[in-house]
Amino acid sequence: MTSLSVEMLAADAVEPITSAGNAQLGIAVLAGIAVIVLLITKFKMHAFLALTIGSLALGSFAGAAPAKTIASFTAGLGSTVAGVGVLIALGAILGKLLADSGGADQIVDTILAKASRRSMPWAMVLIASIIGLPLFFEVGIVLLIPVVLLVAKRGNFSLMRIGIPALAGLSVMHGLIPPHPGPLVAIDALGANLGVTLALGVLVAIPTVIIAGPVFSRYAARWVDIKAPEKMIPQRPSEDLDRRPGFGATLATILLPVVLMLIKALVDIVVDDPEQSLQKVTDVIGSPLIALLAAVIVGMFTLGRAAGFSKGRLSTTVEKSLAPIAGVLLIVGAGGGFKQTLIDAGVGQMILDFSKDWSIPALLLGWLIAVAIRLATGSATVATISAAGLVAPLAADMSTSHAALLVLAVGAGSLFFSHVNDAGFWLVKEYFGMNVGQTVKTWSVMETIISVVSLAFILLLSLIV
Repeated sequence: MTSLSVEMLAADAVEPITSAGNAQLGIAVLAGIAVIVLLITKFKMHAFLALTIGSLALGSFAGAAPAKTIASFTAGLGSTVAGVGVLIALGAILGKLLADSGGADQIVDTILAKASRRSMPWAMVLIASIIGLPLFFEVGIVLLIPVVLLVAKRGNFSLMRIGIPALAGLSVMHGLIPPHPGPLVAIDALGANLGVTLALGVLVAIPTVIIAGPVFSRYAARWVDIKAPEKMIPQRPSEDLDRRPGFGATLATILLPVVLMLIKALVDIVVDDPEQSLQKVTDVIGSPLIALLAAVIVGMFTLGRAAGFSKGRLSTTVEKSLAPIAGVLLIVGAGGGFKQTLIDAGVGQMILDFSKDWSIPALLLGWLIAVAIRLATGSATVATISAAGLVAPLAADMSTSHAALLVLAVGAGSLFFSHVNDAGFWLVKEYFGMNVGQTVKTWSVMETIISVVSLAFILLLSLIV
């Protein structure tokens, strides 16, 4: 869905791999996406191969040298796997520990006992929103997937009724609420106040996540009525153990990376000095990789050893956790490769060129530019930063509250209609066992609802504050 750190965005700002004009680039983008969709839907080709071929087709239509296209694709694949891939692997290990030890069962049993069937989607959106506050989208997904799948399975829910609220909670937090990288960079570019942006962001996020989560999940469950995929559901081994970890210990293990990242975010805001010792320490322990790694190591004791695992059993659990995610890693990586090919071809600049002469209100302009770049490149963070840079001059004469609303408008636009050029699209598709059409009807529509509904509330707030 997005780059995992602001620093990674520097890699996007490279010399275009083609000198094609905007018209040719537009045709190349449509052709590349069409090739991917056709290969997957018509010829049933594996998504990894389709994305690879689609990236090469995009480069060819754009007139780029094959060597440069290949270099862009492999660079994007490599950076995505290096960032998202490691997190998926660590999340898979943690998920397997949760499943094999009985920790996931403990959490699911508690949720099912405390929440009524009617309130379950609301419980899931609340949990996802809290967990997603300091987390990157990908980290939130790998933490929540085992719980989402088990709740759907054990409670006999349609997967969309449980999954959509969880995804909505994570996505809204990612697009609208600092300290996520997109909003933070937009705040800096527009000279907005962080506290005001955070406060207004929460006001917009609450009704948005309700509409896009529990409310929309009713319709999504009718359109795509599927059960949790058996191959992705955490399964406890048949040789069940005599004991399992307690609810408190299990919950503390899952929330450990959340707490570490939240500490980092708070220290970054309060201290705001990269040379200060405290911030140096929290920057390390609060990074997604270290935070999840810490949870895995702690989980070996609070989950594995608490359930009576031997050292050999722990090693086997870790080994078995990695095989099922090989396909997911390749597909998500290829999605990142396609995104990087789009960016390196100059598609983002093409959108900016088209939008320079649009004579519309600043909030709507920021949203539209972010939407266009999001659709073209697949990166919410790139869309946020590019759009914020373009509308920055408009923020100079704005009030504090309206500058904050402009940040939110840009963030809302960056979430619009995730599709085949977004690594997050493939992550959701594979974890939930859907085909491309089903993913569009649920995940892509949900993202669009978030974008449009949040814009409506932003425009409403602009008349009040």
